[in-house]
Amino acid sequence: MDNGKLCIKLLKSESEREVIHYLESAGYWNDPSAWKYYGDMENNFSTIGNQQRSPAAALVEKLINSVDAVLIKECISRGISPQSTKAPQSIQQALKEFFSIREGKLSNVEIYERGLLAENISLVATGDKRNPCYTIVDKGEGQFPDEFSNTFFSLNKSNKLRIPFVQGKFNMGGTGVLQFCGESNLQLVISRRNTDIVDSTQAGSNNQWGFSVVRREDPSKGVKSSAYKYLAPNGRILRFLADSIPALPGDYPHAYIRPLESGSVIKLYDYQIGPSLRSNAVFDLFNELSLLLPELALPIKVCERRSGYQAHTFHSILSGLLVRLEEDKRENLEAGFPSSTRISVMGQNLNVSIFAFKDGAEVNYKKDQGILFTVNGQTQGTISKAFFTRNRVSLGYVSNSILAVVDCSDLQGRLREDLFMNSRDRLRGGEFENAIERQLEDLLRRHEGLRQLNEKRRREKIEGRLQDSRPLKEILQDILKKSPTLSRLFIEGKQLHNPFKAASIASEPEFHGKRFPTFFTLIGKLSEDQPKQCPINNSYFRVKFTTDAENDYFYRVNDSGHFELISPDVEIEDYFVNLWNGTANLNVRVPEDAEVGELIEYNSRVSDIRETEIFESRFFVLITEAEKKTSGEQGERKKPASKDPGDDTHGLHGLNLPNVIRVYEDEWDRYGFDRYDALHISKASEDNYDFFVNVDNWHLKTEQKGKTKTDPRILEARYMYGHVIIALALITDHKEDEDQITTIEELVQRVSRAISPFILPMVEELGSLELEDVALDTFEGDSSNEEPEIGSSINSKSSVKKTREQQYTLWRNQ
Repeated sequence: MDNGKLCIKLLKSESEREVIHYLESAGYWNDPSAWKYYGDMENNFSTIGNQQRSPAAALVEKLINSVDAVLIKECISRGISPQSTKAPQSIQQALKEFFSIREGKLSNVEIYERGLLAENISLVATGDKRNPCYTIVDKGEGQFPDEFSNTFFSLNKSNKLRIPFVQGKFNMGGTGVLQFCGESNLQLVISRRNTDIVDSTQAGSNNQWGFSVVRREDPSKGVKSSAYKYLAPNGRILRFLADSIPALPGDYPHAYIRPLESGSVIKLYDYQIGPSLRSNAVFDLFNELSLLLPELALPIKVCERRSGYQAHTFHSILSGLLVRLEEDKRENLEAGFPSSTRISVMGQNLNVSIFAFKDGAEVNYKKDQGILFTVNGQTQGTISKAFFTRNRVSLGYVSNSILAVVDCSDLQGRLREDLFMNSRDRLRGGEFENAIERQLEDLLRRHEGLRQLNEKRRREKIEGRLQDSRPLKEILQDILKKSPTLSRLFIEGKQLHNPFKAASIASEPEFHGKRFPTFFTLIGKLSEDQPKQCPINNSYFRVKFTTDAENDYFYRVNDSGHFELISPDVEIEDYFVNLWNGTANLNVRVPEDAEVGELIEYNSRVSDIRETEIFESRFFVLITEAEKKTSGEQGERKKPASKDPGDDTHGLHGLNLPNVIRVYEDEWDRYGFDRYDALHISKASEDNYDFFVNVDNWHLKTEQKGKTKTDPRILEARYMYGHVIIALALITDHKEDEDQITTIEELVQRVSRAISPFILPMVEELGSLELEDVALDTFEGDSSNEEPEIGSSINSKSSVKKTREQQYTLWRNQ
C-alpha cells in the first residue's frame, strides 16, 4: 500500500482497531524506530497529561487552532508577516481587515454569510454513537511535512506567542484531546501547505501532503510514566503528492466526499465525549461548544454523519453563545436583558454581561454554569450557578436563570496567568480570583433588574401558599421555644411579617430602551457651587444619569456605545457604569491622594458609531470629612458570628424563621423533586429562606404505612420539622463560610458539628408531638369532630368512625 492509499484508509477508519490494523499491515505499528517522541521530549506525559479535565473543553482547543490557522493564512496571503507590526493587533482588527466584518464581531454578519464563512472549518462526527470519532477540517495555512515537528508535534515553543491576533499561544498543540482518544490515544494528522501562500520556490513536488499518527505508549521497564509518540519512519513524516483528498463531508450520512485541496485534518478516534454529549452533534455538543466559545472569531460548521439518527437537520453553524443569544433574546431572555457593566479589580477593568433567561429557557444554553470567564471569546474558567445563592448575593429564585460573562481580554499578562490555569479550562484560585468574586457578589446583589426578577419569581412560586404556611411557622416557633437549647439559639430570630416588598413589581411599566440613545443627561447640576459631596473615607462615589438607551448599550456584542471620563485635576484610577432601565450609575474611585476640601472637576463623554450624537456632561465633586459608617452599610462587611463554643452569639440570631411549604407528588416537576428528595430551600434574601418539604417522599410514605399505631399526620409533622431544624443548623454553620466541600469526610464532619447542639432537643421535642399540636395547622379542614382511634381496622367500627387512612385521605383531598 502506497502512502496516499494508507492515508485515506486511516482517514476513513472509524475505530482504533481499524487504525492499528492498517499500521500493522504497513509494518509501522510494532516498529519502535518508526516512532518519535512528541515534542522531542521523553517525559512529555507530564505536560500532555496535565491538560483539560473536560473532553469538550479539550476539543475546543483543536477548533481554536483551526480558527488561528485560517486567520494566519489570510495574513500571509496578503504578504504580511503575522509577527510584524503591519499585522492586525487583535482578533477584531483581523476580522475587519481580512473578512470585512463590521467591528470585527460575528454578530454583525448575516446568517447566510456566516454559513459561507463556516466552509473554512468543519467539525464532523462519525463512527460509533457511544465513542464517536471527531474530525476537524480547516482550509487554513497548512504545513509542509518537514514542519510537522515544529508545529503539530511541538511543545513549549513560541510558535504563536508573538502573533497578536490569535488565541492559541501556549503551544500545547491541542494535546488535551489525546487522553480522551480511546485506549491507545490515537490521533491522525494530515496537512498540506495552503496553495494560496506557497511561493514559487516551494511549488510543485515540494508541496506534498504529510500525515502521521499520534499514540500513547505505556511505561516500559525503568520508566515511571507513559510517553506520547508520533509516526515518522526513519525520522521522516510520511508524505504523498495529490491535488486534493476527500476530507470534507457530503450530505448525511456521507462523511468523506468533497475534496480538500490544502489545509489540515485532525481526526480523533473513539473519543470519550461522555454520555451527556453523545447525541446528535448539532444538539448537546453544539450547545456545550457554544458555552465554551461565547464569542467565536470565525463560524464553524458542525456536521453529524453517524448513521442511525433521525432529525430535521444534520449540520449547524456554530457562531458562539453571544451570537445565539442576540438572535434569540426575545424568546429566551427576560425583558431588559442582557445587562452590561464594568467592574474594576486591582486596577484591572473587566466587562461583565448579565443574561437572565425566562424560566426554563436556560436549558437550551447552559447547564450548571453560572459565570463564564473569557479571553478573546474563549471560556477560560467557570463558576457554578451556586454562586448566585451565596449569602452575599441572595438570588436563589433566579439562580438557574442567570448567566454572567466576564470578559478578561484586557487583563495584564501576569494577572491573567494568576487567574487561569495553562489548561485554559479552570480558575487558578488565589487573591485575584477572590477579589473578582467579591466585586461580582456586590454587583449582582445590587443589580436592580435581578433583584426585581428574583422577587417576581418568588411571588409566582409561593405567594398563593403563604397563608397555608403560617400555622407551620407558628408550630415551629413553639417547638423551638420549648427547648432551652433551641430557645437560646433562636430566641433572637426575627419574624418576617411581610415576606414581599411593599411595592408591586408587576405594576411597574416595562422599560423599552432604544438601540441608540437620544439623550444621556446628568441628574442634578453638581456644579462648582453645588458639587457632589464625597466623604474622604469612601472608596467610590456615585453620580447618576438618565437616558433612553438599552441596558446593554455599552458592552453589547456589536454597535456598542463608549463612555469616557476625564479630569483636568486628578488621574482617574477606576470607574464603571451600570445601566438599567433608563438610569446609568457612574461609580468612580476616589483618588488615593485626595484631601479634605479638594474640589475635583470631571467631564464625561458618551458616543457610538453615529459619531454625530455625542453627549457630554461636566460635574464637580467635593471631598469632605470622613463619615462614620455603621456596620452593614455600603463598603462595610458584617462581622461574622463567632465560632467560639462559649460565645452565646453563635447561632441564627437575625435569621427569619422560614416559610415551610408542603410539596405533593403532582408538584414534583415544578420543584425538581423525585420520590427520594426531601427538602429544597430557596434563599429569598440575606436572612430569609423558603423551605419546600416533599411530604410524598417515599421513605415517609413507607413509615406511614408501616407504623399503624402512630397517626400518619404525626409522622408527617415530625418528618417536616426534623428536616427543617437540621437544615437550619446547616445554614447556621454555613452562613459565614462558603468554601466548597470536596470530600465525604469533610461533609460528615461538618454536618455532625452543625447538628450537635440540635440533635437531642430535636429528638425530644419532635418525639413529644401529639395530634393536637399539629391538627390546627395541618388538619383544620378535617370534618370529623371525633379523635380517630389509632390502630382501628377498616372493618372495625366502620359505620361509626372513619379509619386513619380514610381521614388522612379526606384531609388531603380537602
